[in-house]
Amino acid sequence: MKLIERYILRRATTMFVATLAPLLGIVWVTQALGNINLVTDSGQSTIAFVKLATLILPSVIPIILPFALVIGVAQTLTVMNADSELTVLNSAGSSRVTIIRPVMMLAVAMSFVSFAVDNFVEPYSRMAVRKMIATAHADMLSSVVQENTFRKIADGLYVQVAERRGGGVLAGLFVADTRDPRFELVYYAREGAVDEVSSALVMKDGEVHRKVPDGNVSIIKFDSYAFDLADLTQSAGTANIRAKDRDLPFLLDPDPDDPQYRKNPLAFTAELHRRFTEWLFPAVFGLVALVVSADARSHREARVHPMVTALVTALFVRWASFYAGNGAEDSVLFVPVMYLIPLATAALAIRYLGRNKSLDIPVTLGDRLTELRNRLLSRLFGTGPAPSSGGGDRP
Repeated sequence: MKLIERYILRRATTMFVATLAPLLGIVWVTQALGNINLVTDSGQSTIAFVKLATLILPSVIPIILPFALVIGVAQTLTVMNADSELTVLNSAGSSRVTIIRPVMMLAVAMSFVSFAVDNFVEPYSRMAVRKMIATAHADMLSSVVQENTFRKIADGLYVQVAERRGGGVLAGLFVADTRDPRFELVYYAREGAVDEVSSALVMKDGEVHRKVPDGNVSIIKFDSYAFDLADLTQSAGTANIRAKDRDLPFLLDPDPDDPQYRKNPLAFTAELHRRFTEWLFPAVFGLVALVVSADARSHREARVHPMVTALVTALFVRWASFYAGNGAEDSVLFVPVMYLIPLATAALAIRYLGRNKSLDIPVTLGDRLTELRNRLLSRLFGTGPAPSSGGGDRP
């Protein structure tokens, strides 16, 4: 690698890290504050709170990392252009490959990091988070919830315990669940206990009252019923593990007897293809940043800041991929679109780079609107734009 390429790689990496760190910090604080009530209400320690917030980070790294990369690369090349470094390279006869190579080395490396996090680290962290949440809810029910007092566990979910007995047995359980607008659920049970193995609330000898909006109520009696305390949804005694919680080997060969897979197999298919496409975005966004900011330009040339152009383009591409991924959960026709979006964007960016073209957003829409107004006036009244004021007629 040439000296100038190492210089560009070092500057781009530094700017990328400087962008990624505060973005992850903001997300970490946001996610942590979202779970602080769960930890404090269940009597968990500060260490448990920090661990829970940290385990959430792997789920957002693949989303944030490409945007941090496009910001870091665009800002680095823009500063180099402002310092006339790109102009000097161009005048010295250096090709654009000198700029493209170090940037794409960083982008491809980040793509592999994204793949590793998305397919190996995130599933583990999701399962660990679910286990911690289940443990926190179990602790809340077994030790925090007071007798004969309604306790809000989540929005629309309330629990009351009539009596605590030895061995962790809860007598006189009452659970009201109004989270789903389609129906209301009320559970009565003679007794119950928290299963330490599955972290589920197991209720015995009770009944479920299900009320729909039209007022009809159905009653189901049960000998044993279980609540998954990880997400507090009714389950069959086992954790309600979704497609996003599964590792890559399971997605490649899902268990046909898995209850979630039988319920919605397309969700597992969409998740598999999401993991096969999402890791491409750092490399794709690196190409986008190069198209926008890798050319040397005069300081007098009016244009939108390259970072703005790169971010708008990246946001649009990412939104399209999210839309295709959500659509793939309902129809397999969206699966090819999930691959087409990053590959078509990369192909278009490579074409721009090969032809030494750049991508720009107009500085303002004022010129376009003025031109449209003048054309409209000309068609309506047969006149052109009004003459500018100031200065008399000149021969």
